[in-house]
Amino acid sequence: MTKTVNVKGVKFGGKNPLAMIAGPCVIESREDCMAIADKLVKLSKKQNIPLVFKASYDKANRTSINSYRGPGIEKGLEILAEIKEKYNVPVLTDVHSVEEIKIASKVVDIIQLPAFMIRQTDFVVAAGESGAVVNVKKAQFAAPWDMENVIKKIESTGNKKIMLTERGASFGYNTLVADMRSLIIMREFGYPVIFDATHSVQSPGGQGDTSGGDGRFAPYLAKAATAVGVDGLFIETHPDPSKALSDGPNMIPLKDMGKLWKKLDAIDQVK
Repeated sequence: MTKTVNVKGVKFGGKNPLAMIAGPCVIESREDCMAIADKLVKLSKKQNIPLVFKASYDKANRTSINSYRGPGIEKGLEILAEIKEKYNVPVLTDVHSVEEIKIASKVVDIIQLPAFMIRQTDFVVAAGESGAVVNVKKAQFAAPWDMENVIKKIESTGNKKIMLTERGASFGYNTLVADMRSLIIMREFGYPVIFDATHSVQSPGGQGDTSGGDGRFAPYLAKAATAVGVDGLFIETHPDPSKALSDGPNMIPLKDMGKLWKKLDAIDQVK
């Protein structure tokens, strides 16, 4: 059985029900982010599904220099702090440097280590030293058993509020594949395991100057991972993915989230 990580009342792991981490890929505007949060929080309460709201203030690892990155750390954290206070919901965001960790950990409840950064020892240790809950995205190039070393780096700081997230593995050029075995292997380390359904269908750099993907497969992978037995799901959503400024091809339309969550909750209850 995995440890329980409690994020302001949202519990991941142990015998707790499936929890959701959901929101847009990146903050496009305050108004849009607040509107998405409002709908997700209402859906969470209606279906009694624990929710952590996520959004990035900066998408630093973009394909092109021209890609939209977000409003930046100062404005972005202001928006996330407002959502956290108004809706009484825990929030998660990505961090990209030791300095960002120091700033963001004072505002958000979960700091997320991007997949490409998990081998940077000083960065990983700083995340542990922040005292925040740390969600580690498993790198596309990493095997599930490689995550044990990342865990030890964080544990060396005394921080054991750790979650691991599968987001697909590199499978040739511009392609990812979700290996469900990794969910079982990573759970053996004793920490909650999350499945990132939307980034697992991404095609990194697949459109030349942007990443592509096929969001129609995301709900199926989410259901498969839930049946395997994950502790939480990470799903990016947008009112109109075709108009999203980042990772639109992978995202699930906001209008479809309620129906999907209901199915996932049913699977979780019988897994």
